Amino acid sequence: MTHRPHAPRPTLDEEAARHHLRRALRDQTPLAVWTAIADIPLLLAEIDRLRTLATWARTEFANMLAAARATLAAERDGEDDPQSYLRDQIAAHTPPTDNADDPEAGRR
Repeated sequence: MTHRPHAPRPTLDEEAARHHLRRALRDQTPLAVWTAIADIPLLLAEIDRLRTLATWARTEFANMLAAARATLAAERDGEDDPQSYLRDQIAAHTPPTDNADDPEAGRR
C-alpha cells in the first residue's frame, strides 16, 4: 500500500484481513472461518473512523465554501472588510486527529 502524506492511515492490517477471508473461502475449516469472522469488529471500527473523517471533510468544505460566498457577497455589498469571513473560517479550521473515538476531537 502506498502511503500518501495527507491520507488517513488505516487502523488495521487490510492485507491480513483479505488473507483471512481468502483462506476461509478456500479452506472452509472452522479455524479459518472464525479467524475471518474475528476481523469483522476491526473492519466495522475502520468504517466508522473513515465515515467520521469523511463527515469532517465535507463539513469543513461546506464551511469554507460558505465563507467564500459570504466574502464575495460582502465585497459586492461594499463592506469594509469582506475577507473577514474567510479569515474567521481559516482561524476556526482544525484538522482531524487520529483519535476517532472522540467525536469532539476534530472540533477543538
